[in-house]
Amino acid sequence: MVAKPGLDGHDRGARVLARAFRDAGFEVIYTGCHQSPEQIAAAAIQEDVDMVGLSCLSGAHRYLFPRTVELLKAQGADDIAVIGGGIIPEQDFGFLYDAGIRAIFTPGASLDGIIEWIRTNIVPRN
Repeated sequence: MVAKPGLDGHDRGARVLARAFRDAGFEVIYTGCHQSPEQIAAAAIQEDVDMVGLSCLSGAHRYLFPRTVELLKAQGADDIAVIGGGIIPEQDFGFLYDAGIRAIFTPGASLDGIIEWIRTNIVPRN
């Protein structure tokens, strides 16, 4: 699942990723813009996804990403991996990894590299 949490409405990158994931053979759900962490966690559980990719360009990643992980854990879905991407300063990486984000991809990351990371690190839950 690809999701755009918060008020950030710039979703071109998320749509490009969703299309690349689909073209790579993954089943993809794109939630659209302006989703709350609660909406994202509920959709991830309802759709029984293996991974949630969060995209944030607004600077709110320090709240939105950990909150999504927290909600998944609280609902017993901590086996759903969460990765993040967008405009994320390198000094925030450690904080996000400590909060349970499995990988962070910033502008310039190759689509092939992201897809390879998913194929190598995400084990289907079903």
